[in-house]
Amino acid sequence: MADRDPHGPAQADGVADPGAWRVYRGTARPRGSGQAFRELPPPPPWRRFTGAPLITDPPPGDEDEFTRRLGPPDGRVARTASEQELDLVNAALFLRRPLIVAGPPGIGKSSLAHCVSRELSLGRVLRWSITSRSTLKEGLYAYDAIGRVQEAATRGALRGPALTETDTPEPGPADPDGLENLGDYVQLGPLGTALLPRETPRVLLIDEFDKSDTDLAGDLLSVFEEGEFRIPELARVRSRLPDAEVHTDDPDGTAVIHHGAVRCAAFPVVVITSNGERTLPPALLRRCLYLDLPAPDAGQLAAMLSAQLSDNDDEGRTAMIRDFLSHARTGGSLAADQLLNSEYLRTTPAGPGQGSMSTLLHALWRRLDEVGTG
Repeated sequence: MADRDPHGPAQADGVADPGAWRVYRGTARPRGSGQAFRELPPPPPWRRFTGAPLITDPPPGDEDEFTRRLGPPDGRVARTASEQELDLVNAALFLRRPLIVAGPPGIGKSSLAHCVSRELSLGRVLRWSITSRSTLKEGLYAYDAIGRVQEAATRGALRGPALTETDTPEPGPADPDGLENLGDYVQLGPLGTALLPRETPRVLLIDEFDKSDTDLAGDLLSVFEEGEFRIPELARVRSRLPDAEVHTDDPDGTAVIHHGAVRCAAFPVVVITSNGERTLPPALLRRCLYLDLPAPDAGQLAAMLSAQLSDNDDEGRTAMIRDFLSHARTGGSLAADQLLNSEYLRTTPAGPGQGSMSTLLHALWRRLDEVGTG
């Protein structure tokens, strides 16, 4: 007998299910070629975008990455969703607004983006890992001006020495400025790729936003509100090169940019992770939804271990989870990955024996905020 979907459309007794409106159900199992996303109602009038022409090719998939993070699509998944999480994710999908996911490190915040993308069949997750040097332009696109100059110099050298007065000039190249291949030197970043016009959106993970410079949050607001950006290097030659094929953030991906501008048709599903290390600007919070994820409980940790290792409910695993939670409550700043590492070592046949595990756990379960200290 098939398992009943607890977030299905309606209850059997005819009473309306309060979760029936949810397009995303937290199963992390594919629901088929983007059809699930089409169950959404149209976006609010203030979140409608008109980017064109639409890209019809489906986005590349990445099932290997999904399986690595979430477990196999037909088995247990590595995380379980709370009612609050389901409601806020679906509210973000309905409103076409970014979702800020906050919580301590290592609790699966970034995995949420992969859950949404796999379940709604939206392709591989575009990931923008933030550092203190990250800028808006880095997320949108990069232009290799030096590479283009070097190619122009090479092209000039191949034309041969300068002509004398008695030489007969040969016909010049049809593209003396090298504009036809200008797009070869433009690489869209993860945010720029996410804003390409598609009928169904891409999922964009903006990871560890706490590390960003204070100006980045303000710079993002215009892009989040307008759903578009310009590439000046292409826009200034649009009369001579109206369409340019550029590289995207997908492996071997390309896209045609018209008149140097990118405008989305479906606003991307944006997941911004934060460790809560600093206060985010009110202007950013006003334009995003905010989900505060608690540390996982025993049941969620058991599900993660079962998805990644095996469906094992022996006393050793139960004791491992109990001790991990006890250590986290007294020491704090532990990540679920630390439990996964220790359980793998405990259960692998070639791993350390039981006598070595107690000593090893002291190192494996070291508080994250103590790493690097004496």
